[in-house]
Amino acid sequence: MSAKEQLPPVRGERAGERRERAQRLMDALHEAYPGATCALHHETPFQLLVATILSAQCTDERVNQVTPALFAAYPDARSMAAAPVEELERLVQPTGFFRQKAKNLLAGARRIDEHYGGVTPDTLAELVTIPGAARKTANVVISNCFPDNAEGIAVDTHVQRIARRLGMTRSWETGKVETDLMRVLPREEWNHVTHLMIDHGRAVCRAPAPRCEDCPIKIARDCPSRERWLAVPGERGRRGSRGRPDADAQSRS
Repeated sequence: MSAKEQLPPVRGERAGERRERAQRLMDALHEAYPGATCALHHETPFQLLVATILSAQCTDERVNQVTPALFAAYPDARSMAAAPVEELERLVQPTGFFRQKAKNLLAGARRIDEHYGGVTPDTLAELVTIPGAARKTANVVISNCFPDNAEGIAVDTHVQRIARRLGMTRSWETGKVETDLMRVLPREEWNHVTHLMIDHGRAVCRAPAPRCEDCPIKIARDCPSRERWLAVPGERGRRGSRGRPDADAQSRS
């Protein structure tokens, strides 16, 4: 059965009702995770940009172990633009794919230094021109450093998984998930949804199987996936099991 077929339908729900339910879920997530914030340590927009680029195929925890030494040596775009690429490779090696990441950091720092006077740009259109910074990275920087300029939502594997389970999208495709979330959530929530869903995904709604019995009541009330997950005996907490209700083997925590 396909991932789409395995999603529980929200029968008879009109667009307005879907938006109301999405807002109730957001209110419940805010209440459950009041301290939700960016897990990547940074002091400036440039440092968050660098940390987000390094986080590709790497945990936030590992990135936070690497960036103190990196930022001590190269705290801003101007200093990093003059760095030897071999030194950047050495510093970022623990994050994986270090040669490409070092290449992107050097090219990105040079672009910011040469085209923006060393100041990290604050719009989506400008940020996506930075080497290594695709739309997701740009959305992370904007939502945390320039929240008034939000034009989208940063979608990672946690957001893909949680948005599907909560019935806010039926897609695995990042761009479609982002579009669906922007349709059901008001703009004032766009800067919060990523952090809230990541925290919920790490604490309760895990891959491959959620801990529905631990889900906060106010979230569970509006979750269309809960009953189906609870009805699957032996599935909760087992990694690599088959027949999961929403095929979360495709996502990673």
